[in-house]
Amino acid sequence: MTQKTYIQSYCTIQNNEIVLNGTSVFKTEPTEFADFSKQAYRNFEMQYPKFFKMDALSKLAFLGAELLLSPITSTELENNIALVLANKSSSLDTDVKYQESISDKENYYPSPAVFVYTLPNICLGEISIRHQLKSENSFFIFDVFNTEFMSNYSNILLHSGKAETVLCGWVEFFNDNYKAFLCTISAQENEKYTNETINTLYNK
Repeated sequence: MTQKTYIQSYCTIQNNEIVLNGTSVFKTEPTEFADFSKQAYRNFEMQYPKFFKMDALSKLAFLGAELLLSPITSTELENNIALVLANKSSSLDTDVKYQESISDKENYYPSPAVFVYTLPNICLGEISIRHQLKSENSFFIFDVFNTEFMSNYSNILLHSGKAETVLCGWVEFFNDNYKAFLCTISAQENEKYTNETINTLYNK
């Protein structure tokens, strides 16, 4: 008998808007991501100054994770939540910025603050630090969001006891084009999304 898993909640961030469980919770006039993310951070009163040092990919993942994990995590307890994220461009947006910082021989300065973000899984570390997670985490690179793979991988983590909840999703950022889709999955029954899959919610 296959054990069932259920989507608990989901969040989409694109086109200067954050949608949480199907409801728009924050929206701005068209603007660059740097400005949008700053406004979103202030709107939700996140109180985490390190946010401003993050690269764009980490900010994107962090915002979505913050809305989904803050209601279900505790600073006093160990939170057994696995992170399984993917994108297409890896950390290319930051890699390009880092390359620019070392290409100009007249103005040569390899920025340590930028270099630290030249791996896509750094965003997993930022989320783990914020929510005190010591659980399994993986970052995959796909041409498109492979919802079947991500769903299967999350289910294995849940059914093997590696995690009680999985934060799963897609965080793509390149040249100020971005989309984040994150959802939490667990074995706890949830009537709200009985007929929904990661795929149907991602494409909404």
